[in-house]
Amino acid sequence: MLKQGLQQKLLQKLSPQQIQLIKLLQVPTDALEERIKEELETNPALEEGEQEEENSEEEITSITDEDSPEEKDEVETPAEEEPAKEEKEEKEEEEESAAESDDSEDDDDFLGSDNNELTDYMDEDEVAEYKMRDENYPEQEDKRVLPVPVSRSFHEYLEEQLGMEELDDRLHQLGEYVIGSMDEDGYLRRPLDAMVDDLAFSQNISCTEGDLNEVLKIIQKFDPPGTGARDLKECLLLQLERDEEHPQIQQLCIKIVSEYFDEFVKKHYEKLQKQLEIDDELFKQVITHITHLNPKPGSAFTGSAEFEKIIIPDFHIFNNDSKLELSLNQMNVPDLRVSQHFKEMIRDYQKGAKKDKAQKEAVMFIKQKIDSAKWFIDAIRQRQQTLLLTMEAIMQHQHEFFLTGDETRLKPMILKDIAEMTGLDISTVSRVANSKYVQTEFGTFKLKFFFAESLSTDSGEEVSTREVKKILTDLIAVESKRRPLSDQKLTELLKEKGYNIARRTVAKYREQLEIPVARLRKEL
Repeated sequence: MLKQGLQQKLLQKLSPQQIQLIKLLQVPTDALEERIKEELETNPALEEGEQEEENSEEEITSITDEDSPEEKDEVETPAEEEPAKEEKEEKEEEEESAAESDDSEDDDDFLGSDNNELTDYMDEDEVAEYKMRDENYPEQEDKRVLPVPVSRSFHEYLEEQLGMEELDDRLHQLGEYVIGSMDEDGYLRRPLDAMVDDLAFSQNISCTEGDLNEVLKIIQKFDPPGTGARDLKECLLLQLERDEEHPQIQQLCIKIVSEYFDEFVKKHYEKLQKQLEIDDELFKQVITHITHLNPKPGSAFTGSAEFEKIIIPDFHIFNNDSKLELSLNQMNVPDLRVSQHFKEMIRDYQKGAKKDKAQKEAVMFIKQKIDSAKWFIDAIRQRQQTLLLTMEAIMQHQHEFFLTGDETRLKPMILKDIAEMTGLDISTVSRVANSKYVQTEFGTFKLKFFFAESLSTDSGEEVSTREVKKILTDLIAVESKRRPLSDQKLTELLKEKGYNIARRTVAKYREQLEIPVARLRKEL
């Protein structure tokens, strides 16, 4: 059964400007330049350049006020309405003196109720300069272009070596397919039977596993040694077979990898030495030789994988006589302004005698683009104010660390702490801290590095978990490599220092630090 009813709802929606600001907050400095270029390409009303002194608002308003209302209301009239138009013009000429003081109600709906609506788009002084300059460190404003290294990739290097082999077209084509199937570490992870099926269906090439194995044997002789292996064991054996400088050590190494690989991986050295029946010195040389082999031959090639990302810090913190100074990185970020050409078009429209439908649509387009340009400039300015406000709060909270660089001086800090200090929402602080970096005299750190939960000591003092991890790292760094400290022993040592934490917590922190268990840290 249908029935009508009233329902009241209260919704909260983000405006386009707020959405734009949220997106810009997440953009790091190295991507901001591309985002600005993208906006410059899509919005013709936005251009690079510093703000310029122009006519004041009073001067512009006086120009627009000289235009009579009848000029603003004038629209092209069809031929059959010409007599009525002439009568209207005669009547308006008699009332010319009163027309200038008439209310603007008779203006076009497009122009609105206020003459100043269009003058708002011509006043450049309203758009505040968004770029924050640091007068103390002007060198940071230099426009720099980061060099991009040019090099061959790992696969290109293998294809060059393949081209030097005397192979027929079919084997050469199979070789290219095998090389293309390798990963960046230099391993062939795919089974040969699957590659045979793929060649038959996708490239219409008929071959057998024997054909692919023949080509693979050729590729496994290429540089770097170990290329084309299907697992770690085969990779190490390929490298050992090409090492003929020390025959005795070579044979022992091959025997360990081929026959006692599991014991070697698990570092059961006593059992290995007993099986090989060799003295301590020779056994140490053999193990050292194996551990110096490259488990990822592809990564050893400089052009193998993607180049390591160059970190561009978003903030700079300087220690000036124990006084911390914060600045925002503005490298390669241009000044922005509203296009003067678009403002002149607004003036021309106001001065024009005839305003037909096409002109109104054009001015509507111009207004939309000018609005978008002002919103973007304002969003850039708000982004930088929010970044500085958040980083200033982090710097004050971790003041001791920025002065000394000692990780044990880091205080417990969570997103809520910074949100309360700045008056911002927690989600806003999270967006600022995400993928942003700060450069200090002790190195470049990710902002998330400074956030850590608290941990109570025996004395009741709250310390950062980062401090506990630092002490844990120091304990492992000075341990005896012949007898590494177990998680239980590390727990006892931390308790002696006043940090009352469980063994499983120590194991969790060790895994977060990517430190292996004691058995795998053992060395001869």
